[in-house]
Amino acid sequence: MILTVTPNPAEDLTWHVDRLRPGDTHRVDAGASRAGGKGINVARVLAAEGHDVLALSTAGGATGAGLAEDLERSGLRHVLVPVAGETRRSIAIVDEASGDTSIFNERGADLSPVEAADLLAEAARLGRAAAVAVISGSLPPGLEPDAVAALVAELIAAGVAVVVDTSGPGLLAAARAGATVLKPNRDELAAVTGESDPVAGARVLLDAGASVVVVSLGAEGLLVLDATDAARGIRARLPKPLHGNATGAGDAAVAAIAAALAEHPELRAPGGGPDDPDTTSARIAMARRATAWSASAVLMPLAGALSPEHAALEADVVVTTLESQESA
Repeated sequence: MILTVTPNPAEDLTWHVDRLRPGDTHRVDAGASRAGGKGINVARVLAAEGHDVLALSTAGGATGAGLAEDLERSGLRHVLVPVAGETRRSIAIVDEASGDTSIFNERGADLSPVEAADLLAEAARLGRAAAVAVISGSLPPGLEPDAVAALVAELIAAGVAVVVDTSGPGLLAAARAGATVLKPNRDELAAVTGESDPVAGARVLLDAGASVVVVSLGAEGLLVLDATDAARGIRARLPKPLHGNATGAGDAAVAAIAAALAEHPELRAPGGGPDDPDTTSARIAMARRATAWSASAVLMPLAGALSPEHAALEADVVVTTLESQESA
């Protein structure tokens, strides 16, 4: 089973406009609304691909009630921890002319100390029964990075692979707790490490204690570095970028990483390094799938879904190593 933990869920609202003109009034078709937040998006992708997944999150206020109703309608297996604060909203405006998406994320209401403790306790309880746990998205006020790091360390000690996709101090705290995989994007990595080069930034997180770092590079694909030999990183990309709604691209990549960890125990074993042929093969396959799933999500109107083309895209992914690039 794969558990996804979304500390700061949202009602995702999406509108498509022919052309976005700042300061103008736009007439648009009806927008779409669905339960969202990064971990919920990850769970949607995994469930659609046939994986046994459980989504854990919070819900509060009228927005939280709507989120709960949408999850019930979707059939996604979930557990919601009730909170007093209103569940936030996330607004995506897709410019059809340029292919760009503008996103407005509310920060989210504060969690009380009791609410934060309840969420972490439920994550630990459910996580111990999982093969893989994914902690994904921003941390709401009141949920401290050190508390999330303690959860990561507890699950790692219980033999659970832990994937963390967050930003800021929470990312570095998860690295120090020994997360199995960290999945920042280029900007998040630079902000927390001070390194503009994603290879150098990934190595900072590996040195801090993470086992694997996967860096989303947008249209350039992704980078995978392993703590056992950071010199032999993997780069994976499509021959040409795809244009569309990139809102759920990173979440689709995280879903692919979680699926690979669930399917390949050698990726979860701390001793499996790049000299192990099984581990190397599985890691390349993970990089291919993460790249293809991320790209296929761009083709979909809403986050949390893959295009039917994702299998074909996976065959097109180009994989190289840092060693081969440096010697070229």
